[in-house]
Amino acid sequence: MQNVSNQVKNRQSNNLIPFIPDGDFYFTKGVEAFQKRKFEIALKWMNKAVEAKPRNPLFLCQLSVIYTEIGSYHKANQLLTQVLQSSGEDYVDSYYLLANNYAHLGLLNDAKKYADLYLEKDPDGDFVEEANDLLTLIDMDEDDDEDWGPLIDDEDELLVYQETAFYHLEHEEWDKAIMVLEEMLTLFPDYHIAKHEYAFAIFNANRQEEALEMEIDLLEELPNNLNSRTNLALFYYLLDAKEVSNQFLQGLEHVYPIHEQQKLRLAITFARTENYQEAYKRFRLLDKSKVKGHISYYQWYSVAAYHIGEGSKAETIWKEGCKNHPTLPNKVEPWKA
Repeated sequence: MQNVSNQVKNRQSNNLIPFIPDGDFYFTKGVEAFQKRKFEIALKWMNKAVEAKPRNPLFLCQLSVIYTEIGSYHKANQLLTQVLQSSGEDYVDSYYLLANNYAHLGLLNDAKKYADLYLEKDPDGDFVEEANDLLTLIDMDEDDDEDWGPLIDDEDELLVYQETAFYHLEHEEWDKAIMVLEEMLTLFPDYHIAKHEYAFAIFNANRQEEALEMEIDLLEELPNNLNSRTNLALFYYLLDAKEVSNQFLQGLEHVYPIHEQQKLRLAITFARTENYQEAYKRFRLLDKSKVKGHISYYQWYSVAAYHIGEGSKAETIWKEGCKNHPTLPNKVEPWKA
């Protein structure tokens, strides 16, 4: 009887089909994790998929997208370059993905090159709108170089005005900031950045309609100007015109400026319009040594951190801000204000 029983068990065992995961299984698991924004898990599964099928262009593209999402743009570009070398004509989207990654890295010439290539090769593709937005924002960054205005003869005097206006703006002393900026614009009428700061100050001093009209006029003069677009995104948001605000914000999501002050402006704009995930990502990309003199850096970075669930990080940022800026310790934490 024991022999018969063993034979039955052996037969049952022989009839079992073992489950052996393949590349498609790993790919599906990776996509599921990615859609749930569990990027570390997605990366693990997708790497297994690529190990199983190293030349599968779809797997490589999806792995590159995960690397992009976690900020590993160089790794993403290596994969996309590999795809283009082996299957370029079948995976034209890779050109746009490369353009997007180069824009994140601040390599705008490369970003423009690949965005143009994408539009040339697939003028009706899925990323046409995004590619055109990206090209517009690259032009915007170039326009911002013109926004500094002509060379100023008396740079020392201009610097005094800049520092004074900056102090009042950072401390939200709007009336004092307005007085300084008005005098500054009288003496240096071609200094464009002061015009945007003036619009920002008068908006916060309850002259919203005047500020809005001024910034719209400035945008007409330089249609791709980053300062105009960040101001208008915030103005419309605070005026409860969320749809108009979102139109500006969607365009700004694709731009990564070269200048640290512009990077900070974007991060603060995203935080103040409650786009906390994007804001937090932008704040983390900043060179703190170049922006630690801004109270607004600590204020809005801590707010963004708090609202994405990084409460301890928010407290650390705020404590550091209080240490560096004597006027802050008596203020309530900004996410509680």
